[in-house]
Amino acid sequence: MRILIVEDDPMASDILQHALETVGHDVRTAANGRQAIEILRESSCAVVISDWEMPEMNGLDLCQAVRSESFGRYIYVILLTAREGRHNRIQGLAAGADEFMSKPLEPEELTVRLQTAERIISLETRDLAIFAMAKLAESRDPETGTHLERVRAYSHALALALTKSEYAARIDAKFIQLLYQTSPLHDIGKVAIPDHVLLKTGRQDDEEHEIMKTHAAQGAKTLEFAILQYPDIGFLRMARDIAACHHERFDGKGYPAGLRELEIPLAARIFSVADVYDALISKRVYKEAFTHSVARNIIAKGSGTQFDPVVVQAFLRCEGEFQKIAHKFVEVGSDQAMPSSA
Repeated sequence: MRILIVEDDPMASDILQHALETVGHDVRTAANGRQAIEILRESSCAVVISDWEMPEMNGLDLCQAVRSESFGRYIYVILLTAREGRHNRIQGLAAGADEFMSKPLEPEELTVRLQTAERIISLETRDLAIFAMAKLAESRDPETGTHLERVRAYSHALALALTKSEYAARIDAKFIQLLYQTSPLHDIGKVAIPDHVLLKTGRQDDEEHEIMKTHAAQGAKTLEFAILQYPDIGFLRMARDIAACHHERFDGKGYPAGLRELEIPLAARIFSVADVYDALISKRVYKEAFTHSVARNIIAKGSGTQFDPVVVQAFLRCEGEFQKIAHKFVEVGSDQAMPSSA
């Protein structure tokens, strides 16, 4: 891993750098928190090992700065301190530290701490792999653009809004994280759709539409196979539920299984609103982009028929966040409608 040591004592920094480089790590060094932030902006360090007591910006302030700034990746922070007591540990954790180590360092303990860091960072690598796989599937469709980025952000906003609904007991931090991670896999079944259907530049006829509809079952089948191979990996189940059911309708008139109401997994009921909203505000060869106001009204009218009424109410509470997301990921050079009340 690439590790940044933040230590104002040159001798302590050199000893730690030598120890880490000996076991194969790529090491950068900084003498204080301000230097560390500049290095993190320019270099993709996975782990920061920082002393607590430093001039200019101490380790606590550095932790806060790392957590408040977006580096596009998770940075694991180990705080070195001679301080003892529960209060100091709480203070460090509140600032954003992942681990504490007492000075002087024990090499064996440092090795174990870094193994923990690697496990945590590997979870982010898994998430990137999921998104890359979804992007590969999506790349066959020339119209999707930043669709994946938008729908997972919409889903996240909806799930947060639903924590203040009757579904609150079912939506915890883990559920929200899994929904964000797995929703990009919703259309993975499109890899099985023939090019003459998927890439058709115009409205599909009835036969082609029926072929296109099979992507939901195809995606579920693909992910079900993965579940059989890795039954303990929970995110695959949510991914399968979304892929299989994001075209089901609350009134039972959807596909592929004609599920209705609470038979449809909650994650799919949430995602379907996000997916339809994005389709409505996006330009396609067979339609112009709708404004936010038009899309909002269509979704509101679909409450209880196409969509779960509880999810629709959550959408109406956070529609401003949807508009912000759409603005953030608007297609460069496209005619996609900017969400507005026009």
